[in-house]
Amino acid sequence: MHAWKVRRPGPVRSGPLEWVEVDPPEPGPGEIRVKVSACGICRTDLHVAEGDLPVHKPGVVPGHEVVGVIDALGPGTGRFSIGERVGIAWLRHTCGKCRFCLRGDENLCLSPRFTGWDADGGYAEYALVPDDYAYRLPESFDDEHAAPLLCAGIIGYRGLRRSQLPRGGHLGIYGFGASGHIAAQVALAEGATVHVGTRSKAAQRLALELGVASASDADKPPPRPLDSAILFAPAGNLIPVILSALDRSGTLAVAGIHVTAPGQLDYQRDLFNEKTLTTITANTRRDGDEFLDLAGRIQLAISTQSFPLEKADKALAALATGNVGGAAVLRT
Repeated sequence: MHAWKVRRPGPVRSGPLEWVEVDPPEPGPGEIRVKVSACGICRTDLHVAEGDLPVHKPGVVPGHEVVGVIDALGPGTGRFSIGERVGIAWLRHTCGKCRFCLRGDENLCLSPRFTGWDADGGYAEYALVPDDYAYRLPESFDDEHAAPLLCAGIIGYRGLRRSQLPRGGHLGIYGFGASGHIAAQVALAEGATVHVGTRSKAAQRLALELGVASASDADKPPPRPLDSAILFAPAGNLIPVILSALDRSGTLAVAGIHVTAPGQLDYQRDLFNEKTLTTITANTRRDGDEFLDLAGRIQLAISTQSFPLEKADKALAALATGNVGGAAVLRT
């Protein structure tokens, strides 16, 4: 099969990915093999390729928004059958025994494994996943539009819940790519008023088309104080800007796995009046199940830009320079 491997982590312009031909992986105990039809490109893939996230598996195949059909089952599997369509997401293993797993916070597991970082992912023609960590997908989405649901959607959903948005509240979304445009639609469907901060004029137009109340540059204050906010852009300098835009008792949820250094915080201006700054660390399978069920019930418009698998390096470079509208998706 053909696949992309991260051979030399470094700036995307240096060509960290290598196009290789290898034997298809064989499923071990408890694993299923998926013939990949689509794989979303996430900013986390860029962080792995460029070395912002330390190497866990040398030569790893990136990609953790994987959609395809099961074509082989390992011993001890039972949740799925050959021929079923499934999704593979970022979280692929937790210990089930540590204090965090036992209290239901498996995203904080002390010995987790992640797709496209600890194990090979979906920038390939075939991928493996433990069957306990695969997802059934809403039938209303085709493969290309289902792929972004598996990280952009799930993490956006967790970010929305972590932001403690009150019913009917005003939500700020900063960074309006794959996650932002999905989270905004969920918030709108639940009755929120949404304000978007992004430097991309195309993203501002998309946000307004989706029904947000305002869309402007991220460093400009919203029309009114925010009850909650989510930062999806990897720009830590925006943290104090967003905190100052929050109303009393507001919450900012930072959803990036890697964020640049935050600007200097002023306690009285940015955090006083019981404001909360929180972060998102991966997701639980419960998050995934809840979001995918919700996505199947509301009319999400998933904006995608597709690339052939053999152009994954070009697609990742386009993401790095902000030249992707909505979510980038590889098609095999």
